[in-house]
Amino acid sequence: MSTHITTETIKELRDKTGISVMQCKKALEEAEGDMNKALAILKKTSADIAMKKMDREAKDGRVAIKQDGNKGVLVTLHSETDFVAKNEDFTNLLNALTNKAFTDGVEAMKAGAKEMIDPVIQKTGENIVLGDSYEVTGNTLNGYVHNNKFAALVSLEGGTPELAKDIAMHIVAMKPEFITEADIKDEEKKTMMEVFEKEVAHVNKPEDIKKKMLEGKMNTYFKEKTLLNQVFIKNEAADGDQTVGKLLEKHGAKILDVKRSAI
Repeated sequence: MSTHITTETIKELRDKTGISVMQCKKALEEAEGDMNKALAILKKTSADIAMKKMDREAKDGRVAIKQDGNKGVLVTLHSETDFVAKNEDFTNLLNALTNKAFTDGVEAMKAGAKEMIDPVIQKTGENIVLGDSYEVTGNTLNGYVHNNKFAALVSLEGGTPELAKDIAMHIVAMKPEFITEADIKDEEKKTMMEVFEKEVAHVNKPEDIKKKMLEGKMNTYFKEKTLLNQVFIKNEAADGDQTVGKLLEKHGAKILDVKRSAI
């Protein structure tokens, strides 16, 4: 070992980076004991390793929310496996990205994300990719995260934070594709119309009955996919089949914004 590279120096570099002792020792040797040069070498090595892993699919991961007052952020971070998603380095990284998004803004977080992610790729040996990242604002705001894999942030006009959280929980559980009927695109209606027309075509009924059946199938399908038309999951027995839309009306509230993400 070079006289300039002591065990204490290696430990100092490891404490700063979290990277393995051997990699720190190698970087210090290459840098001839210069700490700043060694840090630069490890940074470049992290970027090179990350580049090599870019093509590997990152289909697992975690999602996090940070919310305080009238602002909240939702950040999703992908890994290749659930094993790494539960790794302390990965969860610390997600927390750091979420805090940066909350403090500096989502775009600023995205701009600096690669530099934060690359060292963790080097440490874990897996590809790690930043996923959905959103900011939501509003006077009535709340969110919900389920099993670190599903999350929703909801902003309301009127209502209470408790109501916003209930709506977020419903969204995570029921996974609506649309918020209101106005969100359903004509192309999506056309696609489902073609699917149901084929189903109805084989039914031995008069054309007017087939038309009603087709309308019923369309209405039922999109009702189940639209948040405001879905039956609220936390209904008490007295509420019966109260929809999310009716629940909001009851509290004099309207949805302003919804952001959600799932692993």
